[in-house]
Amino acid sequence: MATLELYSKGANVWVPDPDAVWVSAQLLQDYRPGEKHLLLQLSNGNVRCMGSPSDLPPLGNPDILEGENDLTALSFLHEPAVLHNLRVRFLDYSSIYTYCGIVLVAINPYDQLPIYGEEVIDAYSGQDMADMEPHIFSVAEEAYRTMIREEKNQSIIISGESGSGKTVSAKFTMRYFAVVGGAAQQTSVEERVLASNPIMESIGNAKTTRNDNSSRFGKYIEIGFGRKGDIIGANMRTYLLEKSRVVFQASTERNYHIFYQLCASRELPEMRSLKLDAPENFRYTNQGGEMQIPGTDDLSDLERTRSAFTILGRPDQQMELFRILSAVLHLGNVNIQASGCFDSQAEDRSLAVFSKLLGVEGSQLAHWLCHRRLAVGGEMLVKPMTGQQAVEARDALAKHIYGQLFAWTVQRLNSALRAQQGRTKSFVGVLDIYGFETFERNSFEQFCINYANEKLQQQFNRHVFHLEQEEYIREELAWSRIEFSDNQQCIDLIEGQLGMFDLLDEECRMPKGSDESWVRKLYDQHLSSKPHPHFRKPRMSNSAFIVLHFADTVQYECDGFLDKNRDTVFEELINILKASQSELVAELFQQQRNVSPVANGSIRSGKRAAREHKLTVGFQFRQSLQMLMETLNSTTPHYVRCIKPNDLKEPFLFDPKRTVQQLRACGVLETIRISAAGYPSRWTYEEFFSRYRILLRGPQSQDQAQAACRQALPQLIPDPDQYCFGKTKVFFRAGQVALLERLRAERLRVAAVIIQSQVRGWLARIRYTRIHWATLTIQRYSRGALARRLALILRYTRAALVIQKTYRMMVVRQLFLMIRQATVTIQAFARGMLERRRYRLRAAVLLQATVRGWLARQAYRRVRAAVVFMQCCIRRKAARRQLLKLKSEARSVERYRELNKGMEVKLMQLQLKADQEVLAFVCIQARESAALRETLMAEREASSAELAALRATIQKLESQLQEKETISRLPCWNKKKNKKVGFHFTSIVQSQLFFFCVCHKFPLSLCAECVDQAVSQVTSALRAEVDEERRKYQGLLREFTRLEQRYDNLREMSLLTERTKGHRRTDSTQSLEPLSPTTPLSPQSLTPLSVSPFPSAVPSPEEVRRISVTSPSAERRVSMWSSEASMVMKYRGPTARLKNKCSQLLKLTALPWPCPLSATASLSVCASDIRVDSALSLAPGLPASVLFLCVRQADCSGDQARARSLCSAAVTAMKAALKKHVSDIDMTVLWLKNICLFHDLLTQHSPNDLIRTLSDLSIQAYQQLLSITETRLQNIIVPALLESETIQGLSGSAVKLAVSRKRAGSDPRTVGGEAPTMASVLRELGALHTALTQQALPKTLMEQAFHQLTYLICASAFNSLLLRKDMCSWSRGLQIRYNVSVLEEWLRGRGLQAGGAVATLEPLIQAVQLLQVGKKTEADAQGIVRTCSALSSQQIVKILTLYTPHSDLDERVTLNFIRSVQGVLKGRSNSQPSQLLMDVRRVFPVIFLYSPPPVLSAEQLVIPDSLKISFLRKA
Repeated sequence: MATLELYSKGANVWVPDPDAVWVSAQLLQDYRPGEKHLLLQLSNGNVRCMGSPSDLPPLGNPDILEGENDLTALSFLHEPAVLHNLRVRFLDYSSIYTYCGIVLVAINPYDQLPIYGEEVIDAYSGQDMADMEPHIFSVAEEAYRTMIREEKNQSIIISGESGSGKTVSAKFTMRYFAVVGGAAQQTSVEERVLASNPIMESIGNAKTTRNDNSSRFGKYIEIGFGRKGDIIGANMRTYLLEKSRVVFQASTERNYHIFYQLCASRELPEMRSLKLDAPENFRYTNQGGEMQIPGTDDLSDLERTRSAFTILGRPDQQMELFRILSAVLHLGNVNIQASGCFDSQAEDRSLAVFSKLLGVEGSQLAHWLCHRRLAVGGEMLVKPMTGQQAVEARDALAKHIYGQLFAWTVQRLNSALRAQQGRTKSFVGVLDIYGFETFERNSFEQFCINYANEKLQQQFNRHVFHLEQEEYIREELAWSRIEFSDNQQCIDLIEGQLGMFDLLDEECRMPKGSDESWVRKLYDQHLSSKPHPHFRKPRMSNSAFIVLHFADTVQYECDGFLDKNRDTVFEELINILKASQSELVAELFQQQRNVSPVANGSIRSGKRAAREHKLTVGFQFRQSLQMLMETLNSTTPHYVRCIKPNDLKEPFLFDPKRTVQQLRACGVLETIRISAAGYPSRWTYEEFFSRYRILLRGPQSQDQAQAACRQALPQLIPDPDQYCFGKTKVFFRAGQVALLERLRAERLRVAAVIIQSQVRGWLARIRYTRIHWATLTIQRYSRGALARRLALILRYTRAALVIQKTYRMMVVRQLFLMIRQATVTIQAFARGMLERRRYRLRAAVLLQATVRGWLARQAYRRVRAAVVFMQCCIRRKAARRQLLKLKSEARSVERYRELNKGMEVKLMQLQLKADQEVLAFVCIQARESAALRETLMAEREASSAELAALRATIQKLESQLQEKETISRLPCWNKKKNKKVGFHFTSIVQSQLFFFCVCHKFPLSLCAECVDQAVSQVTSALRAEVDEERRKYQGLLREFTRLEQRYDNLREMSLLTERTKGHRRTDSTQSLEPLSPTTPLSPQSLTPLSVSPFPSAVPSPEEVRRISVTSPSAERRVSMWSSEASMVMKYRGPTARLKNKCSQLLKLTALPWPCPLSATASLSVCASDIRVDSALSLAPGLPASVLFLCVRQADCSGDQARARSLCSAAVTAMKAALKKHVSDIDMTVLWLKNICLFHDLLTQHSPNDLIRTLSDLSIQAYQQLLSITETRLQNIIVPALLESETIQGLSGSAVKLAVSRKRAGSDPRTVGGEAPTMASVLRELGALHTALTQQALPKTLMEQAFHQLTYLICASAFNSLLLRKDMCSWSRGLQIRYNVSVLEEWLRGRGLQAGGAVATLEPLIQAVQLLQVGKKTEADAQGIVRTCSALSSQQIVKILTLYTPHSDLDERVTLNFIRSVQGVLKGRSNSQPSQLLMDVRRVFPVIFLYSPPPVLSAEQLVIPDSLKISFLRKA
């Protein structure tokens, strides 16, 4: 067998282990058939010898497949490979999602991960499932896109154990649908769908031993979509609420969250009437001993629940609902005390609160809690109950009330989520249902839950089998039927004829039926008469039974099965509740008559109902489950299997035993088994040819790939059953890809040996040539050295002779000179000796006399020293005596007082002197203060005089300005006045600062700094407040535009439905709110001045206008115009006063074009209905110039009403033109130019109230322009930058081993024509650049527009790169870098880099550089951190984690290197935000630099006849 060849020395295998389930081992020798032992070395170094290797251990997958995101892409499909791959992805790569064919495996990380933001939703929206990393959003997108494409309902089935994350996955799924499918109704339905989650969690979730937020019910939410793919409604169905939790909780568990939330809010004023207390004081909340969940706040959760009720439109019934829930808590505190066998009484306090809250009669309730009514012989008898029976009746009532309230809440939620208009075209259902459960003690709830999982597993197996066979049929394979484990027998055991449910219902109908008798019937039916393979009896118990489920063997205890199946409440108690004074309570129980048979619970009356068995919980659950299965079978299912990695709820802790148990239970391993039974490895012929070209023979051409594969495979794999040829793919059995990889590696090894031999021979010849040449060179140099050495010896010999001769001469001469010198010296010494001898005889006498005198002086000195010493001793003795006397005197008090008296006198003198000095200092200070006051008064008088002079100067300037005869100097006057006023303002501030410093004796520089700091803080606060107001205003403007467009759409739809003969369509411009000529607009009527995006006074050339755009794909924050414009408004008063006199001068300036009033409408229509070709041929800004001249003519004639009417009509026409050309770039740019020019002209010459309206219109035009371009770029950015192969052939030789299989049902997107390339992106950008250039818009505006677009391109491509593992490779990084460089060259070639358009591409550039640099050493880690300065730490680690080698020459990034990079990143300053994906919705503010337009005259305008405005005539 070919697979046996893979069991060679060094091969990796998996062996069982009691702790880790499976451990990796390595073969120490080749395996040959017939051997009895297998020698293995474990990963810890131990050697193990396996006997009886008939069942060989499973082989390990190649290292290149480690961490694969799809389990079915593994070469060997078995349990250890699946477990190891999940562990690697979960622990090493922190990836919690993994595909397994059509199943998404989600492992609960027990930690908050930043992978669910809006930027992640944007990245997955519209992407193919096979292209992106596994994610819950990918499954949701696949369901949504399949629903839109195939117009078929979809279902997402989320299952798993308690605590595995099912509820969170369902919430994120619904959140994704709410974002991608905008609501069609005016009230956002998607917000209501999300608001239902906190309500259902509060009343349906509770803390269990396995999960802090466990859903104790199953739910199926159908989210309805309209024809355009928008959410128009939703519907929820629930299954098997765990009502027993209301009255009983196990240890360390809690009741439903809502009870603890109400107790936490008991101090609120509106909650005091509920008479609540701490949860420790209620029997129904203190049984588990857990009152608080760590990390949660019950009070804030209740506020979130109440907010959700408000969103859903039911705030009026909140308190009624809380009253009923509080009544349930008080009912649990009703103490039933047995007084005898049949007598019992109820305590009054809790019962009174319960009766008051529900509005019922307390006495009647107390009576029927302790008594029951029986029908005997046609008569009704009242029988008292025992204490235990009364407690059971009380608990049954509490459960029934809660169950009815739960059902009512679900009904109200469905009413709020139901589509108000339009019919739901299709829906996506999200099933959040309990997974397979097995505890130490399993009861009726676990039995129903496991029965539901049996049904879902059967549906899952059949669906997987169906998809597998569909693939084979599509490829026209000759296949045989794949056998899979069908659990129909176990299902028949539970629901079949005389099955467990039938016997349970039959026992419930028996008057004296019991759990023990029901179990005996089970034994008799399924063990004795006809043994069932899935039913067993425990050895040590007669009150339990065992069912062999598909996932595990579960033992059920029969105690309580009948009571839970009946779920009965006495009719007398129900009648009391029906008569309640509370409308909600009466509604809950009045509707019980019309309740569907699916509702939970039944009522026991005196006379038993004839068909009571149809109302049992088991019967109802079977019916609801049958309806669910019919719904799922009619939809296309998508599966999410949630896995709980450990029972300790620790983040990123992987327990292999628990994981394997859940994998077996949830059907993941069954998917693997079905896939492995067929052909799990599937390659297209092109991929196979690219990978295994070296194994093929014949012509090596890509066009003949299929023929070459068909010819070569029979020689490579002799067994034809191990592979099969399809239409477009070649299919392999499990393990055959590994065999091909081994053959390929062997072929590469042989080729490497040949290459090595040739290279080594060539290197040897090169080495011999070099040695030969070196030898000759050495010989030549050696001979030359010997010859030079001989010549040097001869030269040295001759020189030696000369040196010897000279030396000998010198020696003889020196000897002669030495003898002569010695002779002379001897003579001199002899003569000196004789002379000294004579001298010594004379000196001896003198020496003796001197010595004798010295001896006499020495004797005298000794005598004198002795005398002095004796005197010192005597004086010392006398001094000691005097010292002792002084010490005794010092100890006496009198002596001390005498000395102290002298010191007191001295201190008094010093104090007197200090007082005199202080008095002198005070006098000096008083004189200085008087001088400062005089200076201060003088300065104040001087400043007052200066201020009066300045005011006089201002009045003089105003009077001079009013005498001017023209208005051309108005801007200059305003500018001078602004500067003058600013100067005076500065001088006043400086004078006040000086006075403050003088008064408080502060340094002037320090005070100035404090004032500057305070002014800057106040300015920042004011600017922030202004920006917030502007943001709100722009939001209202966008909302108004949206509602306006919706009104137009609805009106057009109504006009189309009427189809009245002769009906004339109303102009779409009438949907706008026209500016009435008789009702002039004022700035106050539109918005406060601070939120105006344009300056509303005459601006200077340096003033700018700032606006922000809103992306069409999401809600964007809007940045407003600069707040500097508000300073100009301070000086509008003088301008307004001058306007009257200036208008007289304006009348003297006659304009050449009088425009009659009747032509106003015609001119507006021409502006909006102008043809596209004619408009584009006009000079830039011509329509605005014509409109402005007409307005000027009307203004000069004194007809203000006509001028205002013309301006209003022009604004309305421009708005209509923008709406008409909502998808045309050229026309949008044209009207953006005209709107801005018209605004500037009005601002310069005749500012009026319409300037702010024009500013709003310019915002709309700019937003529309970017919206058009972004819409065109959105679908081509990722294919062009990431997927297009501009460098041909670079990726062809780097095909990844075992390419991921396309998921069944996930057809790739069909794109008409060729795939998008960089040319497509540049074409769209070029169209925008051409349009902006033709209309002569400012260069700065073009730079800012392309800055925004390049950021969108970078963010979209970068986010997709981080979510696609197939893009993170060296070759793909090179392709992407080349594509980005093409875009950079295009931007630089048009001079757009100054606005930051190129700089925004830096994150993408650094990301692809990270794919290309070395990733091994510590120096590489430091270099990566230095290079990737624009990337955050999470982004760098994510790219390194996703890096995938696409060839044998490349290697994965090791975990040690990733940890090294993380260590270096910790020392980097946190300048980058800690986020994974870039914010695609980020907006950069746009700035319009103001430049005064040139003087406009009619003679300069050339108006073509195509405009049809011949009514304009020259004066």
